[in-house]
Amino acid sequence: MESPRKDLGRMNDLEAIGALLEVKGLRLVDVGCASGAQDRELVGRGATVLGVEPDPVQAEKNRKAEPLPGLTFVEARAQALPAESQSMDGVFFFRSLHHVPMEAMDAALGEAARVLRADGFLWVVEPGMTGTHFPLMRPFHDETEVRNAAQAALARNGSRLFESVELFQYFVYPRFADFATFVNHVTGQTFNNIRRSQVETDDVRAAFEAGRTKDGDYVFEQPMLLNLYRRPKSAH
Repeated sequence: MESPRKDLGRMNDLEAIGALLEVKGLRLVDVGCASGAQDRELVGRGATVLGVEPDPVQAEKNRKAEPLPGLTFVEARAQALPAESQSMDGVFFFRSLHHVPMEAMDAALGEAARVLRADGFLWVVEPGMTGTHFPLMRPFHDETEVRNAAQAALARNGSRLFESVELFQYFVYPRFADFATFVNHVTGQTFNNIRRSQVETDDVRAAFEAGRTKDGDYVFEQPMLLNLYRRPKSAH
């Protein structure tokens, strides 16, 4: 049975990394890196980062982005990482494991273990399905099945692939000025292909309105479930 998750409180991804890891001097892989915003921050902290993005549209944008020494973007899939075995210090999945095809999740986690050095770590953050953000998204983008599949893949593979695991949770609070801003945000992601007509419904508007604060903007709670694995067995 898994131990309870340690609550880290309210923080963003980079604050969580800062609380638990020192990345200076490390070679890292970000699987499903999207635009690479996190990667640029990690490079700023002294890491060397390989940003792996499977979506061809976003990958092309990454190739055209302003280069940054220490950051390399590649178009590839999680189950076939373009890195040599035991060559990396850490692998990150920032809310990306549930985007891997369900039948390939086990292979993706195996690939992460393969590329890690003996003292390496795997950092997997997945959005939880409590809080107020999930019911806001669910009417037009229901990820229940894939999020459950990601957690099942972690449960199947964690102890098989790694010597230890630490479980945490932290909370982020997406904030939007108005409904139009929210619609533009969720329909602007090439890897999801959400149409405006799916979002601009009475049910979604009602769920959005429930997030209104006394300041007039809209805030929603999203728990993040963090599994931090250390020491891949394949490297020993």
